[in-house]
Amino acid sequence: MNMIRDPREHLVVIGNGMAGMRTVEELLKFETGRNTRITVFGAEPHVNYNRIMLSSVLAGDKTLDEIVINPRAWYEENGITLLAGDPVVSIDRDGRIVTSASGTRVPYDRLLLATGSRPLAPPIPGLDLKGVCAFRDIADVEKMLDAARTQKRAVVIGGGLLGLEAAWGLKQRGMNVALVHLMPTLMERQLDAAAGQLLQRDLDRRGIAFFTNGQTEEIVGQDHAEGVQLADGRFIPADLVVLAIGIRPNVDLAKAAKLDVGRGITVYDDMRTSDPSIFAVGECVEHRGQVFGLVAPIWDQAKVCAAQLACDETKLFQQRALSTKLKITGVDVFSAGALMAADQADDEITLRDDSRGFYKKIVLRDGKLVGAVLYGDVGDGGWYLQLMQDKADVSALRERLVFGRAFADIGGQPACDDFDSMPDDTQICDCNGVCKGAIVAAIREKNLTSLNEVRAHTKASASCGQCTAKVEGLLAFAAGEAAKPTKKTLCDCTEASHDEICETIRGRGLKSMETIRAAFGWKKPEGCHKCRPALNYYLLCAWPGEYEDDARSRFVNERVHANIQKDGTYSVVPRMWGGLTTPSELHAIADVAEKYDIPTVKVTGGQRIDLLGVKKQDLPGVWGDLNKAGLVSGHAYGKALRTVKTCVGSEWCRFGTQDSTGLGVKLEKMCWGSWTPHKVKLAVSGCPRNCAEATIKDLGVVCVDAGYDIVVGGNGGVEVRVTDHLVRVASEDEVLEYTGAFLQLYREEAHYLERTAPWIARKGIAYVKQRLIEDEVGRRELYARFIYSQKFVQHDPWAERAAGAEPQEFSSLPALAEA
Repeated sequence: MNMIRDPREHLVVIGNGMAGMRTVEELLKFETGRNTRITVFGAEPHVNYNRIMLSSVLAGDKTLDEIVINPRAWYEENGITLLAGDPVVSIDRDGRIVTSASGTRVPYDRLLLATGSRPLAPPIPGLDLKGVCAFRDIADVEKMLDAARTQKRAVVIGGGLLGLEAAWGLKQRGMNVALVHLMPTLMERQLDAAAGQLLQRDLDRRGIAFFTNGQTEEIVGQDHAEGVQLADGRFIPADLVVLAIGIRPNVDLAKAAKLDVGRGITVYDDMRTSDPSIFAVGECVEHRGQVFGLVAPIWDQAKVCAAQLACDETKLFQQRALSTKLKITGVDVFSAGALMAADQADDEITLRDDSRGFYKKIVLRDGKLVGAVLYGDVGDGGWYLQLMQDKADVSALRERLVFGRAFADIGGQPACDDFDSMPDDTQICDCNGVCKGAIVAAIREKNLTSLNEVRAHTKASASCGQCTAKVEGLLAFAAGEAAKPTKKTLCDCTEASHDEICETIRGRGLKSMETIRAAFGWKKPEGCHKCRPALNYYLLCAWPGEYEDDARSRFVNERVHANIQKDGTYSVVPRMWGGLTTPSELHAIADVAEKYDIPTVKVTGGQRIDLLGVKKQDLPGVWGDLNKAGLVSGHAYGKALRTVKTCVGSEWCRFGTQDSTGLGVKLEKMCWGSWTPHKVKLAVSGCPRNCAEATIKDLGVVCVDAGYDIVVGGNGGVEVRVTDHLVRVASEDEVLEYTGAFLQLYREEAHYLERTAPWIARKGIAYVKQRLIEDEVGRRELYARFIYSQKFVQHDPWAERAAGAEPQEFSSLPALAEA
């Protein structure tokens, strides 16, 4: 059989990661590239994904699907052959043929090596134990997630960025986390000692234990990791050990092919290796003695390599001043250039406010800025980097430079971003390596008018989102009046915002998900995991007594009326009105715990008792037995009222001014069962000593001699927000009215999954006061709507389900994971 040979030049790419595929993307912009036959080998059985966002998957902020860069359809649309899960094992340079692990042999005209890097693994005894993994790819994340479902204790070795991200992600998944770092301060390559100490202090407050100056001597265990032994005698118990101490270029394939190799695969300015027909990019390369771990220079390499492959030999790779801009567990850090003075001729200027978690340091040399470290507020990072890259003389600004651009520009340029004078090669999006010129060109050439369009065409702001404000500014600059104001859409199924959907539901009398989707032209007829629960809530809130709750659009916890735990069992929390209980109720709880062999019984922070470890098949029985004792669901699983925490108040306490316990019971009796945009917690403290912690609840009441202070919008947890004072009232009836009106206003106007704290921050406490205090008629109408809606929700789901079969899993639609 005669085979027709494809006359096009054949490019084979070894490596389906970010560097290799970015090079292919750039190549496809050239006509030469579009006429090139391309075959891609990937070691992982996946399409190209954003490795930088793996930490977001680990923490639960994103799914694997959400970090895919190029779906399989992209390969097909561009005529690219993808051989995923089949790594190349040898290169025949003489015959120009690569051979994969499966035995597939593919000839090439030109070859691109993008083999990336491998995790560093020092010779520590115990590395081969089960429960030990690196943090590098999807497989590693899946191992860590599996461990988090069944294990409790994790130790992360390495205090650089990867280690901190791994530690925070595992903490978010419910594990107790310790981090071991060889050096005295964290991220010592990116931060100076002062910033590293601030970072450790803030992360320590978030519940991560640190073992700095810690040299790992051994990972202890028989078949499975049991702990980490440090050289100084400290021992840290662990069920999971994660290695995140660094990476090294993956050069094995290149070395076997006898290419020039140093620390990485040696490349010249044109990204060619010692073999002119073989190119290399990414973390596997070494250029002029330097290896690379940040995306910015790798994107530059990709552009140069693509141009060279397209026969544009004018493009050459040049190293430039680089910066590190990161958000670690909500803390912003930035560094560029020198972290400290090299000698006495250099000047260090610092600005520090520990109470605000704010730190700045700049390093000056011969009148030029050569380094900057920012912690807490990194808004001026890009400006400092530009000054370094331009090698500008900043002598005239010396006295005010550390205070930032707003002070340095007094009498000069405006302090805001001057997009007109900004150089086209200024990098805007660090995650995807997109510069100002590329964004502006795309906006003008393709007539882009919205942020989503800019993201789709350029990928700027499509990953971590830290550059969104700058991209929006460039959109306004380049598109002018045609630029559409950015809005937060409900989900990717629609261009409509939460507010637009709610207004349309009420304005047009829409009473089903189908009519809403039809009205807005939904992209997916059945919706998605984000919009289905949101629409279900908005309809429940708008039409109490008319709209029938769609259980299939509930999160898993709400579908089974219990909180699923990481080992697959469930948590059952009976309601205790105002934190009160009786001996008979306690007997019933104890009997249930013994009867169903429930392993853990715990008092919660909301003054209730949590039964942890209930098997799914036992749920109806547990509910039924608790119901017989008069106990009902505490809705600990729902976007609903959770608890009303109280102190003993004037009945027992010598400081109490009012009956806080009695008032708490009345509030809970009035509000229980109400579905809300997110969970809601209330508290009543009997005096200003505030033992019930009312000032960090969604709504709190602080009893005083003159009556009751109502405070709103508080939040505990990682980001604590103290409440705003709403009003002082004289009677319990007024407390009930204001509480019902506040909750109804929140129910009607907050976005789904928006807590009261960010809702009030968005709307402003002045707006809430205007609606509830100044508009007396409006307040009473809100209260009346709240009481009316309660008629349809104050029933115990446990009682209804206890009489039926085991909880239904609703397999007809994709399962909705708990938010």
